[in-house]
Amino acid sequence: MDETNVVSLSDLKTMLCLTTDDQDNLLNLIIRNTVQQARFKIGLKSSDAFPTELNYIPLEVCVRRYNRVRNEGMKSYSQEGETLTFRDDDFADFLDDIDEYQERNDLNPQSRGRVRFINAYGENK
Repeated sequence: MDETNVVSLSDLKTMLCLTTDDQDNLLNLIIRNTVQQARFKIGLKSSDAFPTELNYIPLEVCVRRYNRVRNEGMKSYSQEGETLTFRDDDFADFLDDIDEYQERNDLNPQSRGRVRFINAYGENK
């Protein structure tokens, strides 16, 4: 599956206000890793197309990951009065959207089906 169809390098560079090609290798790596993780979280098989209605999630997460470069593993970073706080999971803000997509498309891994009990002896009074 070609992850570049999900997040375009040009869209990511626009979001990051980058105008040169100096960081394209890093950005492409971030795109690949982010889309792979998004596919895993959504529960897609390698042959499944990425759902277009969720394309905004990998792009937003790519921006977060780029902004955290050189600060990986840190919960917060302070320098000259500026403090940055990072979440443990870059996808945390989007988990409700992913859950809703999974529910709508019967992909929810926590749902194993339904159980219905039938009283074979009729209704007790």
